[in-house]
Amino acid sequence: MKHLGSVFKSYAIAAIAGYLFYLGDIPIPWILGPMTAMILWKAIRPQEKTVPKAIFNGGLVILGIFFGLSFTAATFTTVGPYILPFLLTTIVLLAVSVINSLVAARFIDIDSATSVFGSIPGGLSEMVAASESVQANSAMVTIFQTVRLLTVVFTVPFLVVYMFASKSVVPFQTVANVHNYASIFSYGWFIIPILAGWLLRNRLPAAYVIGPLLATALLNSSGVELPMLPSLLLILAQVSVGISMGSKITIQDLKLGGKYCGIYFLLAMIIIATSFGLGYLFSLATNLHLPTALLSFAPGGLVEMVLTAKAVGADPAIVSSLQFIRLLFIILFVPSILKWFFTLKQRKNLASLTSSR
Repeated sequence: MKHLGSVFKSYAIAAIAGYLFYLGDIPIPWILGPMTAMILWKAIRPQEKTVPKAIFNGGLVILGIFFGLSFTAATFTTVGPYILPFLLTTIVLLAVSVINSLVAARFIDIDSATSVFGSIPGGLSEMVAASESVQANSAMVTIFQTVRLLTVVFTVPFLVVYMFASKSVVPFQTVANVHNYASIFSYGWFIIPILAGWLLRNRLPAAYVIGPLLATALLNSSGVELPMLPSLLLILAQVSVGISMGSKITIQDLKLGGKYCGIYFLLAMIIIATSFGLGYLFSLATNLHLPTALLSFAPGGLVEMVLTAKAVGADPAIVSSLQFIRLLFIILFVPSILKWFFTLKQRKNLASLTSSR
């Protein structure tokens, strides 16, 4: 009962913060508000319990279904020609990140492996796990990745919303075969996306978003009449995700990084600027709408970027498709490549030390 009371307290605080962010016209308020509130609340009451992981995963499933409702059959044919050039430009973005972090490591008391793993735009847990395999400082990697995550999540939505937001955009607008007045039995179709998330939980990164997203997209594109999700449910899902994200970040962790946090904040801003530049060039070279291109290239979380796409009238289906491809590419290949690079570097350093003796 005590744990249940803590959960209700967390939701009450998070909901108030989300509403205040909403009144303040702040981008993705129902995630950023609860996230900010939980960081501050955990600083005051570090022993306080927050939402169980199952509730967080449930929020991700709801958002995954919501994103999948934006897909049509045309989306898959539209995104196809973009995949190869998108991957090539993603490699350029990653190269810029690696070079910048290696240069930074030469001027501060941080080893190159820690610097690279701490600033590369990938999944936090995957980068921390990979950094441990090359004897990098995994605690510092966690801190620097947290700085990067916070920088992207708070900066990109603000920039894109205030550059492109239109007052005529309707929040939570959906397309294709989504119906306002569908039969209550049509909600039964959502059992399939929920099962997809659960079955893929150990096989895909961010499976509780991507599994329901892909399953819903396939159902929607095949002509199945799906109902709209209630706005209140979508807000509740965002609040749940915001609470969980904020609970994982502590002010104490950020303080541990000390003066170096400023450097990795600067590196994150450089990556954001580079991604915007690549997105702009990509929109010129293709017929992709500029806000859609910028959000597709932004080194942020899939959930935050797709919600921002909804807010500014960009194509959420294209954004989620390309963000998923980038996420999958980084998580499947980048840790292994970096591990090989730093292992080879360590062997060369060891060989040179041995020969000098």
